[in-house]
Amino acid sequence: MTNEQAINLIRETFESSFDEDKFIRFIKNLLKHYDDTPTALFSYSGNLIYEPFRPYISGYSRIGKYTDGTHSIDILIVRLKKTTSLERARTMQRNFVSWYLNGGRGGRQKDAALVAFVSPDDEDWRFSLVKMEYTFEITEEKVKVKEKITPARRWSFLVGENEKSHTAQSRFVKLLVDDSNEPTLEQLEEAFNIEPVTKEFFFKYRELFIRTKSELDKIVEARPLVKADFEAKGIDTVNFAKKLLGQIVFLYFLQKKGWFGVPRDEDWGNGSKHFLRELFEKKYCNYTNFFDEILEPLFYEALRIDRHDNDDYYSRFNCKIPFLNGGLFDPINNYNWVYTDIPIPNTLFSNTNLTKEGDIGDGILDIFDRYNFTVCEDEPLEKEVAIDPELLGKTYEKFNAIRPDNFDEYIKSIGTGKENKFNKKYGVYYTPPEIVHFMCRQSLIEYLWNRATTEKLNCPITKKDIEDLIELGELITEYEATALIKKENMENGKQKSTDYTTLLSESIRQQAETIDGWLADIAVCDPAVGSGAFPVGMMSEIIRARHTLSLYIKNGDRTSYTLKRSCIENSLYGVDIDAGACEIAKLRLWLSMVVEEDDIKSIKPLPNLDYKIVCGDSLMKVEKELFNNELFHELEKLKPIYFGETNYAKKQAYKKQMDELISQITSGNTQFDFEVYFSEVFHRKGGFDVVIGNPPYIPLQRAFDDKRKYADLYKQLNYETFERRGDIYCLFYEKGITLLNEGGHLAFITSNKWMRAAYGKKLRNYFLKNNPKILIDLGPGVFENATVDTNILIIQKAKNQHRLQAVAITENKKNHIDLAAIVKRNGVVLKHLTKDTWFIGSDAEQRLKEKIERIGKPLKDWDVNIYYGIKTGLNEAFIIDSDKRQEILNNCLDEDERRRTEAIIKPILRGRDIKRYYYKWAGLWVIGTFPALHLNIGDYPAIKKYLLDHFDIRQLEQSGKKYPELGFNARKKTGNKWFETQDPIAYYPEF
Repeated sequence: MTNEQAINLIRETFESSFDEDKFIRFIKNLLKHYDDTPTALFSYSGNLIYEPFRPYISGYSRIGKYTDGTHSIDILIVRLKKTTSLERARTMQRNFVSWYLNGGRGGRQKDAALVAFVSPDDEDWRFSLVKMEYTFEITEEKVKVKEKITPARRWSFLVGENEKSHTAQSRFVKLLVDDSNEPTLEQLEEAFNIEPVTKEFFFKYRELFIRTKSELDKIVEARPLVKADFEAKGIDTVNFAKKLLGQIVFLYFLQKKGWFGVPRDEDWGNGSKHFLRELFEKKYCNYTNFFDEILEPLFYEALRIDRHDNDDYYSRFNCKIPFLNGGLFDPINNYNWVYTDIPIPNTLFSNTNLTKEGDIGDGILDIFDRYNFTVCEDEPLEKEVAIDPELLGKTYEKFNAIRPDNFDEYIKSIGTGKENKFNKKYGVYYTPPEIVHFMCRQSLIEYLWNRATTEKLNCPITKKDIEDLIELGELITEYEATALIKKENMENGKQKSTDYTTLLSESIRQQAETIDGWLADIAVCDPAVGSGAFPVGMMSEIIRARHTLSLYIKNGDRTSYTLKRSCIENSLYGVDIDAGACEIAKLRLWLSMVVEEDDIKSIKPLPNLDYKIVCGDSLMKVEKELFNNELFHELEKLKPIYFGETNYAKKQAYKKQMDELISQITSGNTQFDFEVYFSEVFHRKGGFDVVIGNPPYIPLQRAFDDKRKYADLYKQLNYETFERRGDIYCLFYEKGITLLNEGGHLAFITSNKWMRAAYGKKLRNYFLKNNPKILIDLGPGVFENATVDTNILIIQKAKNQHRLQAVAITENKKNHIDLAAIVKRNGVVLKHLTKDTWFIGSDAEQRLKEKIERIGKPLKDWDVNIYYGIKTGLNEAFIIDSDKRQEILNNCLDEDERRRTEAIIKPILRGRDIKRYYYKWAGLWVIGTFPALHLNIGDYPAIKKYLLDHFDIRQLEQSGKKYPELGFNARKKTGNKWFETQDPIAYYPEF
C-alpha cells in the first residue's frame, strides 16, 4: 500500500460515521492476516449481554482473531445504547472489554482487543486498544493468573463525522504501508501512544505563540493608541499572546459540546462542532478583521455577558452563545477592547501556506483543526489519543518561564537544547499524571484512615477496606450494582441464588453515608498550584469514591456535575506566585465541570474561582488581626455568594467588598496570607486536611532580582528549616505542615537532596517532630528534560510513630509503574531516623550502617586527599561519550598525536553514577585540558577541531561576557584560555 493509499484509507474510515465494511477493510490492511473464518465470528445482543453492562450496551460482535505469535488479540465492535455513553461512560466501556478478555463469556483469556465503540446514531465512535494488566503468581511451581479484579488499560482515538484524522494518519500510516509487517502488540501500543502527538502539538503551539507575539509587536509599534492602552494597563505582548491562544484552545474544547452556533429555537448541543472555522469562513456574519470584529466580541461580549432573558441569543452572529462567566473572558488587565483596534492579520488564523508535512494552512485555526480535542482528563487506565486539558497544563508549564524580559533569549535557544534552562531558573517542572494520581490516592487513603481511627463508628473500618474503596472503586462499580440487584431479587423471591457477592466490605457499605460525608468535608490545598494538576487530580479521586458509595446512598442530587461543583466550592484551594498559572488551573477546573454538563435546556454559568485559586507568594507572612471575628464573618459570608454570582456589576461590588475586608484585616498589606484568604478553612477545621503539590526547586542563593537573593527575601521570616545555602522547597515543606490541621497530611514531590545534603539537616529534624509515613526515593528520570533526582514524602502533622515506610525505586520507567504496589511489596520500615542522613535499606543494611557509624572511621579521618569535582564551565563541550572520543582519536594525524590526545581524555564519573556500594560508569569522558597542565592547543589539533566545529569560540572563552542575541553566554571570567577547563585542576596527577 502506498503512503497516499494509506492516508485515504484512514480518512475514509475515521472521518465518517461508523461503517462496518470500511472498518473491516482498515483492520485487514492493518493486521495483514487474521482469522475471520466463521468459527472466529459471533454476535450477542439483548439478554445475552452480561447483566452488569446491559443498561449500556445493546450488542457486541467479534469480527476476527489475531495473534502476533505471543499475544492473542480479538477485534470487536461494541454498540452502545446511549450517545452520551461514548463520552461519559468510559470506565464502563473499559470494564466491559476487561470482563470479556478475562474469559467472561466462557472463552480463554486474551491479552488485548482492538475495539470500535459505536454510538446509536453511528455519527461518533471510538477506536480503542484495550490491554489487560494480568497479575501472575507462582503456586505449586505453576504460573497462573492471580485471582483478583484485573484492570485493563485503554487507549482511544476519537473518530467520526466531527473529527479529523490527522493524528490517526501520523500513527497508522507507517504500519499500513509496510505490507510485509504483521504488527506486534507492542507496535500497536506505540501506534496508540499519545506522547508523540503531545510533543508535536507543543512544537506547533510554540510556533503559533511566537508568530502571534511577533504580529502583536508590529501592531503596538505601528499604532500609538494600542501602545498607549497597553502601557497604561501594564500589558505586554508575551502575556497577551499566551491569553489569546489559551482562549481559543478553550473554545476548541467547548465547541465539541455543540454549544456554539445553536439556532435560537433549538436545544444546547445542536450547534456546530466546527464553530470557529465557520466563523472565520463568514457563515454567521461578514467582517474585515477576524480578531477585531469577531473574536473580541465573541470573547468579551457573547461569552461574558448574561443574556438568559433573551434565550442566550447573540444578534451579531444570529445564534445562541452560552454565557460562561468565571472570568476567563475578561479582557487582559481590562484593556479597552471596544475602542482599541488590534488588527491582527487574518492570515495568522488561517491561510493557504504549505507546511513541511504537506498540509495546507499553518494558521492558528488550521493547526488546531487538525487535532482531536477532548474535555476528558486522562486517567491512569484511560488515555485519549487527543488534546486534553492535562496537555494544556503541560504546555503552560513549559511556557511558564517565558517572560517579556527573556523572550528574545528564549527564541534564540530553540533548537540548541537549552530551552529548558528557563524552567530550571524558576524551578518549575511538570509532574507526570501517574505521579499525581498516586499522590492524590494515597493522600485520600491517609485522610480517610485518620478519620476512621479518630471518630466513633458503629462498625470498625480497616485500612484495607479504605484502600479497596479508593484503589478499586471504578473497577467494581458495575459488579457491585449487579450484586445489589441480585440480592434484592433473592429477598423478593424472584431468584433462589446468585454467584454475585458485593466486593466492598461490610464496614464500607454500612457506613457509606459517613464516609461520603468525610469526602465532602475534606479541605485540600496546593501551595504551588501551577497548572492545577493536583486539585484536578484530587477532585477526580474524591468524585470517583463518592460515585462508588452512591450505590448505598439513596438521597440527594449525586450527578457528577453537582459533586464536582460542590468539591470545587468546598474542598479545593490553590496558590501560585504566577498569575498565568492560576488562570490555567481555573480553566482546568472549569473544563472538568463542562464535561459533566448535559442540561440541553439551560447551561449553568461557571463559578467564580478568584478566592479559590489565588495569585500570591505562599511563603510570605503577614501581620493580621486574627481575632476580629466580625470582619472574618463578613468575609466568609460573601465568598459563597461571589462564587455563584453571574451578574457582572454585582460580582465587581462583592469583590470590592471582600478586598476591602482583607485590607482591613491585614492593615493594608497586599501580600497573600492563607489564614486570611482561606480563613473559612482555619475557622471550620483548624487547617487543611491535605496539603499536596510539587513546590519549586530553587537554590536560595539564586538571584531573586538585581539586589536580592531568594535567601534575602525569606531570611527574616523565622522558618525553622531556613538554611542560607538550602533550597526553597525546604521552606515549602515547613509552610505546608503549618497549614495542616492536627492529624492532616502533606504529600510533596521534591528534589531528594534533603535526605543527604548538609542543608537538609534542619528539614530532617523538622520532619522528626511530625509523623513521616511514606517515603519513595524516585531517583532521576521522573521529570521530562530535568536531571533532578526526586522523592515523594507523605507526612502527618502528629506525634512521630517512628514507622516510616520507605522504598527506593530502581525501575527506569518510573511514570508507568504501580507505586502503591511497590511500597507494599518492597517497602522497609525506618524506625531509627535522626537528623543525620536518611538512608533507605533493609533491616540488615540499616544495622550495617549503624555499625559503621558506631565503629567505623569517618572519611575525614582517612589518610586520603579529597578534592572538589571537575568544573569545566561548559559540560556539553568538555564531557563527551565514547563515540565522540573515538571520532576525535580517529581525526588525529599520526600516532604521536593520538597518544597525546588519548592521554588527556579521561573517563569520568558523575555523582549520579555512584551507587550505594558500587559505581556504574555511563561511558563518559572528560577532555582534560586542565590549566594546571599548561597545554599548547596546537599540539592537539583533533581536539581543537572538535571544539571549534561544535561551539562558537565566544562561548568557549572564559570572559564572563553575555551574548543574548546569540542564545549563549561565555564561561565565567577567569585567566584561563578558551580551550581549557574552568578550574585549574591542580590535582590532575591523582588521575
